Amino acid sequence: MSLAESTDALLDRIRSGRADALGELFQLHRERLWRMLTVRLDRRLGARLSPDDVLQEAYLDVAKRIPEYLDSPKVPFYVWLRFLTLQRLQMLQRSHLGTARRDAGRERPLAEATYASSDSMAGQLVGNLTSPSRAAIRGEIHDRLRAALDAMDPVDREVLALRHFEEMSNAETAEALGISKDAASKRHVRALIRLREILGEP
Repeated sequence: MSLAESTDALLDRIRSGRADALGELFQLHRERLWRMLTVRLDRRLGARLSPDDVLQEAYLDVAKRIPEYLDSPKVPFYVWLRFLTLQRLQMLQRSHLGTARRDAGRERPLAEATYASSDSMAGQLVGNLTSPSRAAIRGEIHDRLRAALDAMDPVDREVLALRHFEEMSNAETAEALGISKDAASKRHVRALIRLREILGEP
């Protein structure tokens, strides 16, 4: 059974009153959500807040609001689940970092405020592509990747994060960013080409 089919089956069980199905449904998407959070969690909070902390609170939000989704599912379930998780992440980060000195004029929309960071993305990529024994080379590649990602358009960089870290489909990516499928596809290809050009290697 595919992920989409499993999701639909569990949603049907929730509709029929099976409360235990919500936990299964959240668990089904937990790994994707965890990967999403690892490249978005503010590094200043590393000692105080973990992706697991965010997911624990996000689950309570989902349990509270699942009737809304079942009543009117306007977007794919994962896109809705991801939105609630990002919303909870933003609230927790504001709570830990403090908001007293924030300038209201500098507020950004939720989607933009929770874009993946270049540093976190570079760290994840280097961790996957190089062995621990090559620490010096890893550091050099990390710096090059971070610089390359920083030089990209923020939305193009976010498309890379959505497609490659969260393994979202093109349709889910388009929905999450509020753009057309065609635009999401073009941005993805452009981002890959741009990254390759900046790095000067495949």
